[in-house]
Amino acid sequence: MNTMDTKTYAAVAEVSRRLAGRLSDDVLGTVREQYAAGELDLADATLLLSLAYQGVGVTTEERDLMRTFVGDPDGPDLAEVPVVAQVPPLSYRFVPDGPADAPDPAPADALLSADAPRRHGLGLHRAWRVPLDGAPDGATWAYVLQVAEGTDELSTYSGVMSRLWVGLQQKWPVEVIAGGSPRTPYQEAALAGSRAVWRA
Repeated sequence: MNTMDTKTYAAVAEVSRRLAGRLSDDVLGTVREQYAAGELDLADATLLLSLAYQGVGVTTEERDLMRTFVGDPDGPDLAEVPVVAQVPPLSYRFVPDGPADAPDPAPADALLSADAPRRHGLGLHRAWRVPLDGAPDGATWAYVLQVAEGTDELSTYSGVMSRLWVGLQQKWPVEVIAGGSPRTPYQEAALAGSRAVWRA
């Protein structure tokens, strides 16, 4: 399978949203970028092997969603992913301000704010993300970019991360939320604990 129809692509975007905060930032970012680039076999392998390796459980509903887009829905890789009865509680909390020794977010704020209008941006928010027990990553700045309904979340994510890296050699977790998309508890918490950096 080398191309995805709209429904399949939507399922990939939804699984990506649901796994934010559960799968490590680097792995989830790579998965999003690989799917956005059409590297489907590679993305399937990265997603499934990382879930199994990091011991990240998925619900039956999430596994069924994955079956709709992975190239081998009955293969051993998906079978190795642990299944849990319910989504685990959030492993981060979000606050508007970072500690005194936090990296300066101003360069990323400026770059992402300048970039947002080209990506159909509606609002950009930033929070300091504090890990709790079982969190896959440490404390960091985290961004939420709200974009217009119908905007491709995966391609937008890929573009934003590329700009951050090329412009600043920085990588921060970014959640791209298109209008009308269901928000996950992680995304809701990130927005609730954030401050607005830019608005359209």
